[in-house]
Amino acid sequence: MYGRGYSGGGMGFGPPVTPPVIKQLIIANVAVFFAQILQPQLFSVMTASPSDFWQRGFLWQPFTYMWMHGGLGHILANMFSLWMFGSQVALVWGAQRFLRFYLLCGVGSGLLIVSYPWVPVLFGAASTATLHYPTLGASGAIFGVLLAYSLTWPDRTIMLIFPPVAFRAIWLIPLLFFMEIYFGPPNVSHIGHLGGVLIGWLLLRGQGDARGLLSLEQIRWRFKRWQMRKRLRAVQNDQSRNSNDRPYFH
Repeated sequence: MYGRGYSGGGMGFGPPVTPPVIKQLIIANVAVFFAQILQPQLFSVMTASPSDFWQRGFLWQPFTYMWMHGGLGHILANMFSLWMFGSQVALVWGAQRFLRFYLLCGVGSGLLIVSYPWVPVLFGAASTATLHYPTLGASGAIFGVLLAYSLTWPDRTIMLIFPPVAFRAIWLIPLLFFMEIYFGPPNVSHIGHLGGVLIGWLLLRGQGDARGLLSLEQIRWRFKRWQMRKRLRAVQNDQSRNSNDRPYFH
């Protein structure tokens, strides 16, 4: 994944500098990943499970689940995203603010993960077996960081390596949700990712000093502007087709 605008407006791969807080978070995640390989029993106490949290009193799980990962690909994807996008945010915010934001997004997402499954169960729309499904991974915190990046630099160009698609950073979150819903594996925690985005949004709105932060009204206005441009292009295309269909003499 490439980004434009790190320095001088050119296209480059990755951030120019990796802040110490990003390195420390990556080291911590990797250390826990190896620990869970050596001690598989950690899965039963550190992953986020609605039944364990509410019925067995495992109150630490909304924090510990975010340091666990389901495999090598899982942790590589999360740590790559943390390095790629989190480095830029941390450089602007500073270590303390970034770490606080990262942890709150992860824990807030974890609380939603252990609470939301009870809703369909209580209304009889889901089996109680769903309360025992564990969730793990730093994705809730990562999605909060991705939101902060996309709102801080909404006009920055991002280009995926595969597929080779370029888009503005403001569309990063919608694109990721689209890809994971239609092309992701069936065990993706959509509610966990959404929780990280919602908590991140609330934190950014509360801080009020995030550079480039869009308000709800601004997002609404940008969406209307996009709709108007879309309609205008459709009208222009129709006019172009009509002019091409007209008979001409020569």
